[in-house]
Amino acid sequence: MSGLSFPERTSLVRLAASRLCLRMGWAPLHEVRLANGRRADILALQPGGGFACIEVKSGLRDYLSDLKWAEYQPYCDVFFFAVDCDFPKQVLPVEAGLIVCADREADILREPEPVKLAAPRRKALMERFAWLAAGRLAALEDPMGVADLHLALNDT
Repeated sequence: MSGLSFPERTSLVRLAASRLCLRMGWAPLHEVRLANGRRADILALQPGGGFACIEVKSGLRDYLSDLKWAEYQPYCDVFFFAVDCDFPKQVLPVEAGLIVCADREADILREPEPVKLAAPRRKALMERFAWLAAGRLAALEDPMGVADLHLALNDT
């Protein structure tokens, strides 16, 4: 993936990580704002109601300039970094899962340490996930009709 711009790399890694989620039976949702104000690159609903948070990194500079990833852990059961095959993997924390992407495909190279979400937070996250997913689907059919839903979600 060398030779691509950072936005192009980010898009390809996100696409590959999302395809991996789908292959595993997870439902990925991009750019999910969490209750603490952080925005998860991918929040995936797993079978059984678990949540995987996937932080996409386009390169070492992106990783070193954005160290807020630890603030995502309280909002998921498992946390992964998704990087391309050129990324220096040894800099990533070992407790985080590792997804490595090449072209439009990805594989999990390291499983993360699982952390069980508290029931009230899981319920709130599940509700938010459902509203976001339904709103985005509705927006495909009627972009203007979901403006009120978008405003309401930004207030929660």
